[in-house]
Amino acid sequence: MTTLPPKLGLLPLPVPDPRSRDIALDYEGMHALVADLVLPSNASMHVMSAMETSRELLRHSYYRYEFATVAVTHSLFALEHVLAERLAVDEPLRKLIKRATDTGLITADLGTELDRSRLLRDKITQGAVTSSALTPVGAIARVRAVFDAVSLCLRPAPVAEARAAGMSSAQPVDRLVRLVRLWEEHCRAPYPAGFRGVDIEGVELILLDADVAGLVQRELNGGLDDDGIALLWACIADLDKIASLINEEYCASFFERLRFVAGLIAARHLPTAT
Repeated sequence: MTTLPPKLGLLPLPVPDPRSRDIALDYEGMHALVADLVLPSNASMHVMSAMETSRELLRHSYYRYEFATVAVTHSLFALEHVLAERLAVDEPLRKLIKRATDTGLITADLGTELDRSRLLRDKITQGAVTSSALTPVGAIARVRAVFDAVSLCLRPAPVAEARAAGMSSAQPVDRLVRLVRLWEEHCRAPYPAGFRGVDIEGVELILLDADVAGLVQRELNGGLDDDGIALLWACIADLDKIASLINEEYCASFFERLRFVAGLIAARHLPTAT
């Protein structure tokens, strides 16, 4: 008498969930929807694992609709861990989100969005709603809010970096203070929703933001070299080019602030009058 289990035949291919058919034309289309959910490189393995799992759950909601809502609740593991670590307190997520908002670590709008996800998680725990509460599109927006919040929390504080680098006293103190304060405000502001991967007149907005961010860090760490100065002026030219072409209020103010930051850096590198 044999005790071996019967051999399994070929497993059936997964079938798309009919409730997700209007989200993407096919499974490949789901990749584009989550492409901007980029894992922060300086996160711990615990946080990276939770965020990556959330992103993959969103992708696979093409085959199982409920995965979208589960992705949101799972992403809160990463959020809670990062907030508790950054704020150095051990409190429930509701209080962590409020504390992060009150201290300016995240914006009020972002805090509201995060708390909506926290409330959803609590309702699922209480049996008030099911795991099909969110559409994949709605879930992607909420997971993106978590990604934005985690990125803000993990971003180095400019003041601390400037002190650690031992900035030269030759730099005007008032200009430095203005730069640091304005950059901290910019770091707390989430990137404009709907403008990831968007370019205007050949200027890719999210790359422009990243370039200026790199220049700010180099300036605070001792100043720009010739290549940095050249890139700075190229960024200022691009910021001036797009200024009047952005037709969304929040996005316009986001890049207006970025232009002012770039101008503060440029003021130090203007040639002196002779």
